[in-house]
Amino acid sequence: MYNLIRTDSVESEETGMKFIHTADWHLGKIVQGVYMTEDQRYVLEQLLKTIEQERPDAVIIAGDIYDRAVPPAEAVELLDEWLERVVIDFATPVLAIAGNHDSPDRLDFATRIMEGQGLHLAGQLKREIKPVVLHDDAGEVHVYLVPYADPAWVRYLWDDESIRTHDDALRAVLSSIAEGLDPKARHVLVGHAFVTPGGEPSENTSDSERPLSVGGAEQVHAEYFAPFHYTALGHLHQAHHVLTERIRYAGSPLKYSISEEHHVKGYYMVELDANGAVKVEKRTLTPRRDLRRVTASLEEIQSHPVNEDYVFVTLTDEHPVLFPMEKIRAVYPNAMHVERQIRIPSDGESGIQKGMSKVKRESDPAALFEGFYKEVLGRELDDELRSIFAVTYDELLREEGERA
Repeated sequence: MYNLIRTDSVESEETGMKFIHTADWHLGKIVQGVYMTEDQRYVLEQLLKTIEQERPDAVIIAGDIYDRAVPPAEAVELLDEWLERVVIDFATPVLAIAGNHDSPDRLDFATRIMEGQGLHLAGQLKREIKPVVLHDDAGEVHVYLVPYADPAWVRYLWDDESIRTHDDALRAVLSSIAEGLDPKARHVLVGHAFVTPGGEPSENTSDSERPLSVGGAEQVHAEYFAPFHYTALGHLHQAHHVLTERIRYAGSPLKYSISEEHHVKGYYMVELDANGAVKVEKRTLTPRRDLRRVTASLEEIQSHPVNEDYVFVTLTDEHPVLFPMEKIRAVYPNAMHVERQIRIPSDGESGIQKGMSKVKRESDPAALFEGFYKEVLGRELDDELRSIFAVTYDELLREEGERA
């Protein structure tokens, strides 16, 4: 066991432990070709200010610290700077685990040396999981760090061929921990998994979450976490609780896909009293730039004030727009994506089917365009547009003939 005793804690009449639960930083993340490092630095600075002002007993990071196994140098530097401020300058212990995006070996490097300073990183899952022991006026709080548990790795460690799914793996790991729990202590579990109330299949809360399994079940029963006073989870990017208020996902500190547009990003401030009762406060983080959707015509967008947000634009223009991103970025310089809204007819034979029938009869490029137009907009091509197409097509044929 590792004993961490805070000698510089702020004095209070109340006994208990206060810690921050955060997760899924994904340092080094690239969204639509944009490096998010400075945006991540911006919100992590806010977290630093909270730690400096309130001096919690610990900070818990529940996995996916990095976005990939080999993160870019600037992501490593950001984490190094942040940990130095918290662990060395503020003398606040940090307890973190590897998620499915992280490299276990990278996070495990030099962990024994760092533990003496109050930095506990659990990279690779081990057969015997010793708790990190924190102290407050009421006694000990045992924190069990359970990094992402791949079923194949758990099957090997436990020498049990029946372990095939993520549910099997976490059941084995948590049952082993539960057998050795000290009844005199309070217990916190830190994990990285897809936990649902009954282990039932469920949609991810975000498109930016990498599936934990391909072709198999990845969900885990929440009931396995019942022996713990609080469970700090990572993996799902929307903050929420599972089955009980004591089993929680902190969510990611930033929006990493448009599917997260309506998420409220932040972290939890958790207070554990002398009897193990939990009080949780959601704290929000303010992004450097919001990530959101804009749905409008190009004319409407050009009337908007200039805005630095990361936007995904859906154009409602009926006609194609030439160089749409160039025009949109005059208003939204950090626009990430643009698409055109398409209305598909839902009654009877589709426009393309009718159009293709006409093409077969006439073998005419104009008829092909007419069928395409009908499919996209759901109405017939009028005489004016038919004439414009014919003139444009003839000009293109002449140009091609001159180049030939």
